[in-house]
Amino acid sequence: MEVTDIWRLLPHRYPFLLVDRVLELDDKRIVALKNVSINEPQFTGHFPETPVFPGVMIVEAMAQASGILAFKSRNRTLDDGYIYYLAGTDKTKFKRSVVPGDQLRLEVEIVNLRSHWMKASGKAYVGDQLVCSSLLTCAEQKVAE
Repeated sequence: MEVTDIWRLLPHRYPFLLVDRVLELDDKRIVALKNVSINEPQFTGHFPETPVFPGVMIVEAMAQASGILAFKSRNRTLDDGYIYYLAGTDKTKFKRSVVPGDQLRLEVEIVNLRSHWMKASGKAYVGDQLVCSSLLTCAEQKVAE
């Protein structure tokens, strides 16, 4: 899945779209990529002398991947009038820093799917190294017409 396909499933755009490509996607699991570039705006202040990709943005990247997964699991797109929000995180752990030039591999798997929310297990890797893990809760909302 290329970025133009991702645009049909996520409302995010530059500079806040954090999923560059989807490698695998089925009704229960997604594997996606986020390329971390020094040109991203957060690196001007986090941190100028030692740039580190913010942990909250790693979690957001996993949340965006889980949003794509939520749309897929319900066979919907943005055009159907729904959106998925990150509603909570649990047991979030960071194992190592992410720096410019790294490529995050985002792996998210559904743990529990209900009518208006989804719990998912998210993991972010750089190469074979686990960078972050979190339980993500995504809430579905009908967009006002």
